[in-house]
Amino acid sequence: MVTSILLVPMLATCASNEDASDEQPPTKTKDEVRYQEIGLSKYDTPITLTFVRQTGDGLDGLLEQMPGDTLENNIWTRLYEQVLGIKIKYDWTAKGDLYNEKLGVALAAGNLPDVVRVNAQQLQQLNNAGLIQDLTSVYNEYATPFTKEVLSQEGSAPFESATVDGKLMGIPETGSSIEAAQFLWIRTDWLDRLGLKPPRTMDDLLKISKAFTHDDPDGNGQNDTFGLAITQYLWDPIMGMTDFVAGYDAFPNIWIAKPSGQLAYGAIQPEVKTALNALRDMYEDGQLDPEFMFKDGNKANELITSGKVGMFYGEQWASFAAQASYSKNSNARWQAYPIVSNSDGLAKVPLRFATDQFLAVRKGFEHPEAIMKLFNLHLEKNWGKTAQYETYYSNPYPVWQISPVTPYPALKNLNAYYQLHEARATGDKSVLKDEARAIQKNIDLYLYNDNITGWGWEHTYGSTGAFAILDRYKRNNQLLYESFVGPPTETMLEKWSLLEDMKNDTFVNIVLGRPITDFDRFVEEWNRLGGAKITTEVNQWYTNKSEQARQQSHDEGVYRF
Repeated sequence: MVTSILLVPMLATCASNEDASDEQPPTKTKDEVRYQEIGLSKYDTPITLTFVRQTGDGLDGLLEQMPGDTLENNIWTRLYEQVLGIKIKYDWTAKGDLYNEKLGVALAAGNLPDVVRVNAQQLQQLNNAGLIQDLTSVYNEYATPFTKEVLSQEGSAPFESATVDGKLMGIPETGSSIEAAQFLWIRTDWLDRLGLKPPRTMDDLLKISKAFTHDDPDGNGQNDTFGLAITQYLWDPIMGMTDFVAGYDAFPNIWIAKPSGQLAYGAIQPEVKTALNALRDMYEDGQLDPEFMFKDGNKANELITSGKVGMFYGEQWASFAAQASYSKNSNARWQAYPIVSNSDGLAKVPLRFATDQFLAVRKGFEHPEAIMKLFNLHLEKNWGKTAQYETYYSNPYPVWQISPVTPYPALKNLNAYYQLHEARATGDKSVLKDEARAIQKNIDLYLYNDNITGWGWEHTYGSTGAFAILDRYKRNNQLLYESFVGPPTETMLEKWSLLEDMKNDTFVNIVLGRPITDFDRFVEEWNRLGGAKITTEVNQWYTNKSEQARQQSHDEGVYRF
């Protein structure tokens, strides 16, 4: 029998945006906003909610734009206290890797704040240690209809990942799997100079890469260009190789369903060997930066900015990496294209399960529903009926980042594109809601004022931008979602980090010139060191899920008839 928590998000997907946010309007008493929903109600006596937080230069720079504000006293914390009666405090903060180290020590010692943000593995470990609360009833009773609609945009998977023995142990800050769709970004001025057309197959792409490397596409008479940008981490969202290898039907970072009906990890499939061999040949031919293994995304991006590379794979926001090239050389012309396949068919676009952050509440905390209230208000003030997007999300600084919780609609960017597309088609800009309206302002800066800051927005949201291609991916059924979305299995908790490190090291070394037969040894070792057992556990989860789905279908059929 399916647990109730799994039914909630699935049912919520049926609701329209209008229905989902049909909450009772807020009232004002002495300039104080009061909502009628229980999930937005104010505590008569204010409570304090403690967190820990990772900080960094970006967050510090953001706070500098708001003189006098701090992490505990800012536009969001004041709103939470005014509307909900919740005061935000941080037990401690730390930067970068130091945060992860301190968090690991705190979790191991059971020294938790009232609410802690954790990944799926940490959530499972806290649950096993009995340190966190069951939030099933908190979600069911306190999540507003609008919140349930928003959190359901990723389907039931985020809730499945946070559910242990039928209990919801963390509120998922749902990611957006569809945002991981990648595109092929190409310098079209180089194509034109060399008399080439955009690629339709992987063979076309390889020919372009070779020409961009050896045929002097920048016309400076020197052998100083590369065909394809790449970083030291092969799976980066920009300049990574995830969707290059997808052109060979290789999906090394997701669990995929095989024709047998079983799930298998993509990294050990033979198609990966073919794809790695192609990258190895490109490296040997000088089409990839010979020092890529030493360069993170920022360093690798310098090649794009300096005009030394003609192609890279990247998500929709990769337009801003290309914009850096255009800002330095106004003759540089970049365009997004669909990824291509080595077959006659359309390439499948792999989408990893994107939700990897959950908010857990420590055992014994008196007000577990407080975390749900924060979620509700954050979503309501940014995208709900009382939204003030340009106050609480972007003003124009990304002030949403200073909130202790940052849920967002997984489809918000794609929906903004659809609104922009409709406005372009009809000439009626009244269809633009807050976020789309803000994007249109940026695009207009470029189109009508030649302001370079809008260039990237146009190449993402414009009529030939990345989201136009994503819409095509959807309509052509090219999106390949990950098949395993459950909580980490027992062996995953122990072995997954080791297996992933071995995968990444092996693959990079093959690209750098190690024999391709190293892949076969990797597959053997992967299975021997725990991969085979993990595969068995994953398929047990998959079988149970399928049985639950069949039972649910049966139960619903009985109810209907």
